[in-house]
Amino acid sequence: MNTTMDTITTDAAAAKKAAFEANKLSKRLHRQVGQAIGDFNMIEAGDRVMVCMSGGKDSHALLDILLSMRQRAPIDFSIVAVNLDQKQPGFPAEVLPAYLKSRGVEFRIEEQDTYSIVKRLVPEGQTMCSLCSRLRRGVLYRVASEIGATKIALGHHRDDMVVTLLMNMFFGSRMKGMPPKLVSDDGRHVVIRPLAYVAETDLERWAEHRAFPIIPCSLCGNQENLQRVQTKKMIREWERQYPGRIDNMFTAMGNIVPSHMMDRKLYPFETLRATGVADVDGDKAFDEEPCAPPPPAPGALRIAPDSEDTP
Repeated sequence: MNTTMDTITTDAAAAKKAAFEANKLSKRLHRQVGQAIGDFNMIEAGDRVMVCMSGGKDSHALLDILLSMRQRAPIDFSIVAVNLDQKQPGFPAEVLPAYLKSRGVEFRIEEQDTYSIVKRLVPEGQTMCSLCSRLRRGVLYRVASEIGATKIALGHHRDDMVVTLLMNMFFGSRMKGMPPKLVSDDGRHVVIRPLAYVAETDLERWAEHRAFPIIPCSLCGNQENLQRVQTKKMIREWERQYPGRIDNMFTAMGNIVPSHMMDRKLYPFETLRATGVADVDGDKAFDEEPCAPPPPAPGALRIAPDSEDTP
């Protein structure tokens, strides 16, 4: 009898803790999405926001959070979910429509056989993401115009933005990231990324908590050697060794000092001259190197303050 009661008590405590953690995660996600929307003026009164649904954890979370925020937002805006059915073999076409109907959200399923185009044009063994992305982008732009969308919302998160910056540095020799808001290359649409401040690990936890019907992308066969996959593994390892490193890299993307880079289009190095006048806010010739914190000792627990730890 005592064993049964102990089990019930333990289960109740675990359930209470899980509910507390889920509530804390929900508050953090909604706060971060709301902050990103506010910081970059992503959604305005009267907007018709097209949420691009791939069926993955990120787009599911994006739709879920925006639907929740719309209910208590101080402005009125509408949401329409759009999925591009690329006719991949074995794609469960019934999953997303059933889910979107259950959420009561307006949606459109666009059917375009981009799968066959990609398979025909990309040689076996080469990555397919670039061509697939271009084809998908063109279709989504067209659909946005047809349904009168004023904003196109994508599910890219903080880690995606950092990985894109590193990939452009490593493989493209340029300092270019993934902006939270931009005008599309056809000049007709505004693209927003409301998950810009959200960590991927939080999205993974949210997807598990909400039990989204996840549809994996099988077009590329989950190519493990993709540069993006390898770069993401690299920053995850950095984060494991030095917690906070991804946040630091992300924050740096918003703290650019043009005079300390090398782009002559952004700073007039050619005309730079000594003025002979001291400036207390002027630059130092020899900056102190930023001091990196020592790695945690084996078995040490690193604790960061979190204002959401209280109920």
